[in-house]
Amino acid sequence: MSEPEKRVRLRQAVLVAEQLEPVAGALRSALGLGEPFRDPGVATFGLTNTVFALGDCFLEVISPSRSDTAAGRYMARHGGDGGYMVIFDLDDLDGARERAQAAGVRVVWQLDLPDISGTHLHPTDMRGAIVSLDQSRPYGSWRWGGPEWTERAGEGAPGRLAAVTIAVAEPSEVAARWARVLGVPVEDGPEPSLALHGGEVRFVAAADEREEGLVEIAVEVPAETLAVGQAIELGGVRLRALEPLSFS
Repeated sequence: MSEPEKRVRLRQAVLVAEQLEPVAGALRSALGLGEPFRDPGVATFGLTNTVFALGDCFLEVISPSRSDTAAGRYMARHGGDGGYMVIFDLDDLDGARERAQAAGVRVVWQLDLPDISGTHLHPTDMRGAIVSLDQSRPYGSWRWGGPEWTERAGEGAPGRLAAVTIAVAEPSEVAARWARVLGVPVEDGPEPSLALHGGEVRFVAAADEREEGLVEIAVEVPAETLAVGQAIELGGVRLRALEPLSFS
C-alpha cells in the first residue's frame, strides 16, 4: 500500500501597509469579506493586523505599530506597501523543518501549540517573501483565523485563496529552493511554479530587489464579487479573480 499524500496547502497571504485601515477596508470591499479577526498576538512583532476569512483560507493585512520593526524595514526597502508573507499548512511539518535546516535556511520565529505550529523562515534565505511553515491540528482548523471563525465551523466569505505570484531576480533558483523546503515538485518553464494541494505558487522575474516580493494574489470568488480575469491594484499587490467556483 502506498503512503498517503502529504498535503501542502496555501492557507494565508499577508500584505504589509503603512496604514492598516485603508488597505484592509479596500480589501474587504473588493471581495465582500466579513468582519476581520484582530490578533493581539502580533503586538509581539510591533504590529497591528486584520485577518479576513475567504472560505477556509485567509487574507491578512499587517501594519507596524512602532518604529524599527521587520515589517517597517521591508517597506523601506521596497518603497511602500506590498506583499509580505505566504503561510502554508503542511501535513509533514517536521520534514519541512528538517529540509529547511539542511538547506541552510534560518528560522526567525517558531511556535508549537497543541492546535497549531508555526515556523517563519528568513526572507533573505528563501527570497521573495517570508515563508511560514505551519501545521493545523486537527487538519483544516486555523488558530490564526480567530475564535469566531473556529466557532462558525470554518465558514468565511465564499471563495478560496488559489495562487500567489512571487517576483525574484532568479525565478528558477528560488522556485527550486521553495520546492525543496516544502517537499513539492517544480513545474519548469519561463515562469516556474509549484503545484500544491488545491493551489499554486508562481515565480516571475523581477528587475531588482525593490521589485522583489509577493506581487499577485489570485482568488476564486463568486462572479458578482469580482469578474473573472479582473485584476485590481490594492496594497501594493495585484488582486486577480480566477474562474469562479460553484457556490451554494
